[in-house]
Amino acid sequence: MNKNIFKDDEWKRSEHMAVRENAGYYLFTHQLEEVSGPDAGKFLDWICPNNIANLKVGRDRYTTILNEEGEIIDDVVVMRMDEEKYWVSTLYATKLDDWIYYHSDDYDIDFSEITEDWHMFSVQGPKSKDIMNGLIEGGVEDLRFFANRNAVMNGMDVIINRGGFTGEKFGYEVYCTPDDADAVQDLIDAAVKEAGGKEVTEFQVFAWTLPTEAGFYYMRDLNRTNPFEVGLEKNINWDKEFIGKEALLKVKENGPAREMVGFEVCDENENFYIRSKQYGGPGEPVYIDGEEEEVGRVSKLVYSYVKNVNNGYILAKKDKLHIGDHITIHGTKCVITEKNWLG
Repeated sequence: MNKNIFKDDEWKRSEHMAVRENAGYYLFTHQLEEVSGPDAGKFLDWICPNNIANLKVGRDRYTTILNEEGEIIDDVVVMRMDEEKYWVSTLYATKLDDWIYYHSDDYDIDFSEITEDWHMFSVQGPKSKDIMNGLIEGGVEDLRFFANRNAVMNGMDVIINRGGFTGEKFGYEVYCTPDDADAVQDLIDAAVKEAGGKEVTEFQVFAWTLPTEAGFYYMRDLNRTNPFEVGLEKNINWDKEFIGKEALLKVKENGPAREMVGFEVCDENENFYIRSKQYGGPGEPVYIDGEEEEVGRVSKLVYSYVKNVNNGYILAKKDKLHIGDHITIHGTKCVITEKNWLG
Protein backbone atom coordinates (compact mmCIF):
# COMPACT_ATOMS: atom_id res chain seq x y z
CA MET A 1 0.00 0.00 0.00
CA ASN A 2 1.21 3.52 -0.82
CA LYS A 3 0.55 5.84 2.10
CA ASN A 4 -0.53 8.69 -0.17
CA ILE A 5 -3.68 6.95 -1.43
CA PHE A 6 -5.19 8.05 1.88
CA LYS A 7 -3.04 10.85 3.30
CA ASP A 8 -2.93 13.03 0.20
CA ASP A 9 -6.47 12.34 -1.02
CA GLU A 10 -8.24 15.55 -0.08
CA TRP A 11 -11.61 14.22 -1.27
CA LYS A 12 -11.46 11.27 1.11
CA ARG A 13 -10.26 13.56 3.87
CA SER A 14 -13.11 16.03 3.34
CA GLU A 15 -15.77 13.28 3.42
CA HIS A 16 -14.25 11.64 6.48
CA MET A 17 -13.93 14.88 8.43
CA ALA A 18 -17.45 15.98 7.47
CA VAL A 19 -18.71 13.04 9.55
CA ARG A 20 -16.40 13.82 12.45
CA GLU A 21 -17.02 17.59 12.54
CA ASN A 22 -20.55 18.12 11.17
CA ALA A 23 -22.45 15.35 9.41
CA GLY A 24 -22.19 13.05 6.45
CA TYR A 25 -24.61 10.67 4.80
CA TYR A 26 -24.33 7.75 2.45
CA LEU A 27 -26.53 5.19 0.77
CA PHE A 28 -25.27 1.82 1.88
CA THR A 29 -27.93 -0.81 2.37
CA HIS A 30 -26.45 -3.59 4.42
CA GLN A 31 -28.20 -6.65 3.06
CA LEU A 32 -31.24 -7.67 5.06
CA GLU A 33 -32.54 -11.08 6.02
CA GLU A 34 -36.01 -11.27 7.57
CA VAL A 35 -36.76 -14.06 10.04
CA SER A 36 -40.33 -14.40 11.27
CA GLY A 37 -42.70 -16.87 12.86
CA PRO A 38 -43.50 -18.31 16.31
CA ASP A 39 -39.95 -19.63 16.80
CA ALA A 40 -38.06 -16.70 15.27
CA GLY A 41 -36.56 -15.46 18.53
CA LYS A 42 -35.79 -18.96 19.74
CA PHE A 43 -34.08 -19.81 16.46
CA LEU A 44 -31.95 -16.65 16.41
CA ASP A 45 -30.94 -17.43 19.99
CA TRP A 46 -29.63 -20.76 18.69
CA ILE A 47 -27.53 -19.40 15.82
CA CYS A 48 -26.31 -16.29 17.71
CA PRO A 49 -24.19 -16.45 20.90
CA ASN A 50 -25.61 -13.13 22.13
CA ASN A 51 -29.12 -12.85 23.62
CA ILE A 52 -31.76 -12.30 20.95
CA ALA A 53 -35.09 -13.70 22.17
CA ASN A 54 -35.23 -11.18 25.05
CA LEU A 55 -34.94 -8.18 22.71
CA LYS A 56 -37.87 -5.84 23.06
CA VAL A 57 -39.76 -4.80 19.93
CA GLY A 58 -38.00 -1.77 18.50
CA ARG A 59 -34.54 -2.62 19.85
CA ASP A 60 -31.37 -3.87 18.12
CA ARG A 61 -28.44 -6.00 19.21
CA TYR A 62 -24.99 -6.65 17.75
CA THR A 63 -23.84 -10.26 17.68
CA THR A 64 -21.54 -12.62 15.91
CA ILE A 65 -22.66 -15.84 14.24
CA LEU A 66 -20.36 -18.83 14.67
CA ASN A 67 -19.78 -22.13 12.93
CA GLU A 68 -19.46 -25.42 14.80
CA GLU A 69 -15.72 -24.76 15.32
CA GLY A 70 -16.48 -21.53 17.16
CA GLU A 71 -15.17 -19.38 14.31
CA ILE A 72 -16.93 -16.16 13.31
CA ILE A 73 -18.73 -16.57 9.98
CA ASP A 74 -20.66 -13.30 10.22
CA ASP A 75 -21.19 -10.33 12.50
CA VAL A 76 -24.63 -8.79 12.32
CA VAL A 77 -27.10 -6.44 13.93
CA VAL A 78 -30.43 -8.07 14.77
CA MET A 79 -33.41 -5.70 14.86
CA ARG A 80 -36.68 -6.79 16.43
CA MET A 81 -39.37 -5.29 14.23
CA ASP A 82 -42.44 -7.01 15.73
CA GLU A 83 -43.31 -9.74 18.20
CA GLU A 84 -42.55 -12.47 15.66
CA LYS A 85 -40.43 -10.59 13.12
CA TYR A 86 -36.72 -9.78 13.12
CA TRP A 87 -34.39 -8.18 10.60
CA VAL A 88 -30.79 -9.31 10.42
CA SER A 89 -28.45 -6.70 8.93
CA THR A 90 -25.53 -8.42 7.23
CA LEU A 91 -23.12 -8.08 4.33
CA TYR A 92 -23.68 -11.69 3.30
CA ALA A 93 -27.42 -12.29 3.07
CA THR A 94 -27.11 -15.09 0.52
CA LYS A 95 -24.72 -17.04 2.74
CA LEU A 96 -26.83 -16.29 5.81
CA ASP A 97 -29.95 -17.47 4.00
CA ASP A 98 -28.21 -20.80 3.29
CA TRP A 99 -26.99 -21.06 6.89
CA ILE A 100 -30.51 -20.53 8.20
CA TYR A 101 -31.90 -23.10 5.75
CA TYR A 102 -29.49 -25.80 6.93
CA HIS A 103 -30.07 -25.14 10.64
CA SER A 104 -33.80 -24.40 10.88
CA ASP A 105 -35.44 -27.81 10.53
CA ASP A 106 -36.58 -27.90 14.16
CA TYR A 107 -38.02 -24.37 14.18
CA ASP A 108 -41.30 -22.90 13.00
CA ILE A 109 -39.96 -19.92 11.07
CA ASP A 110 -40.12 -18.21 7.69
CA PHE A 111 -37.07 -16.45 6.30
CA SER A 112 -36.08 -14.58 3.17
CA GLU A 113 -33.71 -11.92 1.93
CA ILE A 114 -35.50 -8.56 1.70
CA THR A 115 -32.57 -6.36 0.61
CA GLU A 116 -34.25 -5.25 -2.61
CA ASP A 117 -37.32 -4.08 -0.68
CA TRP A 118 -35.45 -1.33 1.18
CA HIS A 119 -32.93 1.46 0.75
CA MET A 120 -30.94 2.63 3.76
CA PHE A 121 -29.45 6.10 4.15
CA SER A 122 -26.98 6.45 7.00
CA VAL A 123 -26.71 9.96 8.49
CA GLN A 124 -23.75 10.21 10.85
CA GLY A 125 -21.97 12.85 12.89
CA PRO A 126 -22.40 15.36 15.73
CA LYS A 127 -25.11 17.31 13.89
CA SER A 128 -27.06 14.27 12.75
CA LYS A 129 -29.60 14.46 15.60
CA ASP A 130 -30.45 18.06 14.74
CA ILE A 131 -30.78 17.05 11.09
CA MET A 132 -33.11 14.17 11.92
CA ASN A 133 -35.15 16.36 14.27
CA GLY A 134 -35.79 18.61 11.31
CA LEU A 135 -36.70 15.78 8.93
CA ILE A 136 -38.71 13.30 11.02
CA GLU A 137 -42.21 14.25 12.14
CA GLY A 138 -42.10 14.50 15.93
CA GLY A 139 -38.28 14.39 15.94
CA VAL A 140 -35.92 11.76 17.33
CA GLU A 141 -35.18 13.09 20.82
CA ASP A 142 -36.69 10.00 22.44
CA LEU A 143 -34.91 7.47 20.20
CA ARG A 144 -32.30 5.55 22.18
CA PHE A 145 -29.12 4.02 20.74
CA PHE A 146 -29.81 0.74 18.93
CA ALA A 147 -33.53 1.43 18.78
CA ASN A 148 -35.83 1.62 15.77
CA ARG A 149 -39.38 2.75 15.08
CA ASN A 150 -41.74 3.64 12.28
CA ALA A 151 -41.65 7.31 11.34
CA VAL A 152 -42.82 9.80 8.73
CA MET A 153 -40.60 12.05 6.62
CA ASN A 154 -42.42 14.68 4.57
CA GLY A 155 -45.45 12.39 4.27
CA MET A 156 -43.40 9.28 3.42
CA ASP A 157 -43.35 6.24 5.69
CA VAL A 158 -39.83 5.32 6.81
CA ILE A 159 -38.14 3.32 9.54
CA ILE A 160 -35.64 5.26 11.62
CA ASN A 161 -32.91 3.39 13.50
CA ARG A 162 -30.34 4.98 15.78
CA GLY A 163 -27.00 3.36 15.07
CA GLY A 164 -24.23 3.29 12.55
CA PHE A 165 -20.75 2.12 11.62
CA THR A 166 -18.70 5.26 12.25
CA GLY A 167 -18.20 5.42 16.02
CA GLU A 168 -20.13 8.67 16.26
CA LYS A 169 -22.28 9.28 19.32
CA PHE A 170 -25.13 10.37 17.10
CA GLY A 171 -25.94 8.46 13.94
CA TYR A 172 -29.18 7.39 12.29
CA GLU A 173 -30.23 4.96 9.59
CA VAL A 174 -33.29 5.76 7.49
CA TYR A 175 -34.96 2.81 5.76
CA CYS A 176 -37.38 3.59 2.94
CA THR A 177 -38.94 1.83 -0.03
CA PRO A 178 -37.14 2.05 -3.39
CA ASP A 179 -40.03 4.13 -4.74
CA ASP A 180 -39.37 6.81 -2.10
CA ALA A 181 -35.56 6.61 -2.21
CA ASP A 182 -34.95 9.59 -4.52
CA ALA A 183 -37.27 11.87 -2.57
CA VAL A 184 -35.80 10.77 0.78
CA GLN A 185 -32.27 11.31 -0.49
CA ASP A 186 -33.12 14.80 -1.75
CA LEU A 187 -34.42 15.76 1.69
CA ILE A 188 -31.41 14.28 3.51
CA ASP A 189 -28.93 15.76 1.05
CA ALA A 190 -30.33 19.28 1.45
CA ALA A 191 -30.49 19.06 5.26
CA VAL A 192 -26.96 17.64 5.62
CA LYS A 193 -25.45 20.27 3.33
CA GLU A 194 -27.32 23.06 5.12
CA ALA A 195 -25.67 21.81 8.34
CA GLY A 196 -22.23 22.06 6.74
CA GLY A 197 -21.89 18.37 5.91
CA LYS A 198 -21.79 16.41 2.69
CA GLU A 199 -22.55 13.12 1.02
CA VAL A 200 -19.92 10.43 1.61
CA THR A 201 -19.29 8.75 -1.73
CA GLU A 202 -16.06 6.85 -1.05
CA PHE A 203 -16.43 3.22 -0.01
CA GLN A 204 -12.98 3.40 1.59
CA VAL A 205 -14.26 6.15 3.88
CA PHE A 206 -17.58 4.75 5.10
CA ALA A 207 -16.43 1.11 5.22
CA TRP A 208 -12.76 1.48 6.19
CA THR A 209 -11.36 4.74 7.52
CA LEU A 210 -14.31 5.82 9.68
CA PRO A 211 -14.99 2.42 11.31
CA THR A 212 -11.32 1.57 11.85
CA GLU A 213 -10.72 4.88 13.59
CA ALA A 214 -13.38 3.82 16.11
CA GLY A 215 -11.98 0.29 16.55
CA PHE A 216 -14.75 -1.38 14.55
CA TYR A 217 -14.30 -4.41 12.32
CA TYR A 218 -15.27 -5.16 8.77
CA MET A 219 -16.22 -8.81 8.36
CA ARG A 220 -13.04 -9.57 6.41
CA ASP A 221 -11.07 -8.60 9.54
CA LEU A 222 -12.90 -11.31 11.49
CA ASN A 223 -12.64 -14.12 8.99
CA ARG A 224 -11.37 -17.37 10.58
CA THR A 225 -11.10 -15.83 14.05
CA ASN A 226 -13.05 -16.58 17.21
CA PRO A 227 -14.64 -13.97 19.50
CA PHE A 228 -11.87 -14.21 22.12
CA GLU A 229 -9.22 -13.34 19.55
CA VAL A 230 -10.91 -10.12 18.50
CA GLY A 231 -12.31 -8.91 21.81
CA LEU A 232 -15.94 -9.85 21.17
CA GLU A 233 -16.32 -12.44 23.92
CA LYS A 234 -18.47 -10.05 25.99
CA ASN A 235 -21.25 -10.57 23.44
CA ILE A 236 -21.75 -14.19 24.53
CA ASN A 237 -24.43 -15.66 26.78
CA TRP A 238 -22.89 -18.79 28.26
CA ASP A 239 -26.16 -19.74 30.00
CA LYS A 240 -27.80 -20.86 26.76
CA GLU A 241 -27.00 -23.27 23.93
CA PHE A 242 -25.76 -21.92 20.62
CA ILE A 243 -23.91 -23.17 17.57
CA GLY A 244 -20.18 -23.31 18.27
CA LYS A 245 -20.51 -23.24 22.07
CA GLU A 246 -18.61 -26.49 22.72
CA ALA A 247 -15.63 -25.40 20.65
CA LEU A 248 -15.67 -21.92 22.15
CA LEU A 249 -15.71 -23.28 25.69
CA LYS A 250 -12.37 -24.93 24.93
CA VAL A 251 -10.98 -21.60 23.78
CA LYS A 252 -12.31 -19.99 26.96
CA GLU A 253 -10.62 -22.66 29.09
CA ASN A 254 -7.28 -22.71 27.27
CA GLY A 255 -7.13 -19.08 26.19
CA PRO A 256 -7.02 -17.78 22.60
CA ALA A 257 -3.97 -18.47 20.47
CA ARG A 258 -4.12 -15.05 18.79
CA GLU A 259 -5.27 -11.49 19.42
CA MET A 260 -6.06 -8.44 17.32
CA VAL A 261 -3.85 -5.45 18.10
CA GLY A 262 -3.71 -1.93 16.72
CA PHE A 263 -0.69 -0.37 15.05
CA GLU A 264 0.47 2.84 13.41
CA VAL A 265 3.12 3.56 10.82
CA CYS A 266 5.71 5.92 12.31
CA ASP A 267 8.25 5.80 9.47
CA GLU A 268 9.11 9.07 7.75
CA ASN A 269 9.34 7.21 4.43
CA GLU A 270 6.31 8.28 2.39
CA ASN A 271 6.50 5.45 -0.14
CA PHE A 272 6.27 2.35 2.01
CA TYR A 273 4.43 -0.75 0.86
CA ILE A 274 2.66 -2.95 3.40
CA ARG A 275 0.17 -5.52 2.15
CA SER A 276 -3.00 -5.87 4.22
CA LYS A 277 -5.67 -8.55 4.15
CA GLN A 278 -8.44 -6.11 3.21
CA TYR A 279 -7.12 -6.07 -0.38
CA GLY A 280 -7.06 -9.88 -0.58
CA GLY A 281 -4.38 -12.37 0.37
CA PRO A 282 -3.00 -13.19 3.81
CA GLY A 283 -1.51 -9.78 4.65
CA GLU A 284 2.08 -8.77 5.31
CA PRO A 285 3.95 -11.01 7.78
CA VAL A 286 5.00 -9.34 11.03
CA TYR A 287 8.25 -10.07 12.89
CA ILE A 288 9.68 -8.74 16.13
CA ASP A 289 12.85 -6.80 15.29
CA GLY A 290 15.88 -9.07 15.36
CA GLU A 291 13.85 -12.28 15.50
CA GLU A 292 12.93 -14.76 12.78
CA GLU A 293 9.60 -15.98 14.15
CA GLU A 294 6.53 -14.70 12.33
CA VAL A 295 4.23 -13.36 15.05
CA GLY A 296 1.31 -12.10 12.99
CA ARG A 297 -0.17 -10.76 9.77
CA VAL A 298 -1.41 -7.29 8.86
CA SER A 299 -5.18 -7.53 8.75
CA LYS A 300 -5.97 -3.91 7.87
CA LEU A 301 -4.08 -0.71 7.05
CA VAL A 302 -5.95 2.52 6.35
CA TYR A 303 -5.63 6.10 7.58
CA SER A 304 -6.89 8.11 10.56
CA TYR A 305 -7.72 11.60 9.36
CA VAL A 306 -8.37 12.66 12.97
CA LYS A 307 -4.88 11.62 14.11
CA ASN A 308 -3.19 12.06 10.70
CA VAL A 309 -1.50 8.69 10.82
CA ASN A 310 -1.69 5.40 8.93
CA ASN A 311 -3.43 2.97 11.25
CA GLY A 312 -4.73 -0.56 11.24
CA TYR A 313 -4.87 -4.01 12.83
CA ILE A 314 -2.51 -6.95 13.17
CA LEU A 315 -3.79 -10.43 13.96
CA ALA A 316 -0.92 -11.64 16.12
CA LYS A 317 0.07 -14.57 18.29
CA LYS A 318 -1.19 -14.00 21.82
CA ASP A 319 1.07 -11.86 24.05
CA LYS A 320 3.76 -11.41 21.40
CA LEU A 321 3.03 -7.73 20.70
CA HIS A 322 2.33 -5.11 23.36
CA ILE A 323 1.23 -1.48 23.25
CA GLY A 324 4.29 0.70 22.73
CA ASP A 325 6.37 -2.01 21.02
CA HIS A 326 8.28 -0.75 17.99
CA ILE A 327 8.46 -3.19 15.10
CA THR A 328 9.46 -3.14 11.44
CA ILE A 329 7.00 -4.38 8.81
CA HIS A 330 8.38 -4.89 5.31
CA GLY A 331 11.15 -2.39 6.06
CA THR A 332 8.76 0.19 7.55
CA LYS A 333 8.90 1.38 11.17
CA CYS A 334 5.65 0.86 13.10
CA VAL A 335 4.38 0.95 16.68
CA ILE A 336 1.74 -1.14 18.46
CA THR A 337 -1.24 0.87 19.77
CA GLU A 338 -4.77 0.60 21.09
CA LYS A 339 -7.46 -0.26 18.50
CA ASN A 340 -9.24 3.10 18.81
CA TRP A 341 -8.08 6.45 17.47
CA LEU A 342 -10.96 8.63 18.68
CA GLY A 343 -10.13 8.70 22.39
